[in-house]
Amino acid sequence: MHLTRFTDYSLRVLIYLAVKGEERSTIQEIASSFDVSRNHLMKVVQDLSHKGYITAFRGKNGGLLLKKPPETIRLGKLVRDTENDLQLVECFGEDNECKITPACRLKPILAEALRAFLAVLDKYTLADMLGPQEAQLVQLLRIEPLTRSKTDTASPLAP
Repeated sequence: MHLTRFTDYSLRVLIYLAVKGEERSTIQEIASSFDVSRNHLMKVVQDLSHKGYITAFRGKNGGLLLKKPPETIRLGKLVRDTENDLQLVECFGEDNECKITPACRLKPILAEALRAFLAVLDKYTLADMLGPQEAQLVQLLRIEPLTRSKTDTASPLAP
């Protein structure tokens, strides 16, 4: 199975916002951190906002924040919400023209595999994506330690 770039970028945006904590982030800031297209991220952010994952504030002090705690954002649900097509093969769709469909065992096997794939993702949350390597994410994403959430007692980059 191959996840779309849209889902990949959705995961990246949510990870970034989770690492930033309670401080607002801009689309440009996220695009620069990941070295990806700002225009593409605009579509992703709009979709994430519409689906209730993030809150977007407009204006001079605008920016993006997670709408829910990272512990409540299940990866399986996010994948289901961002992937437009989870049809692994033609026979999953209504326009199936495969001649061997009536005798083929591939469809139920792949359907079981897809359920297992999503079941594994359902076990994990956005918070699980951070884990003990959160300090490394801060460095890789070039997030300034002083801009971290007020709940941090020490900078993860402090010597």
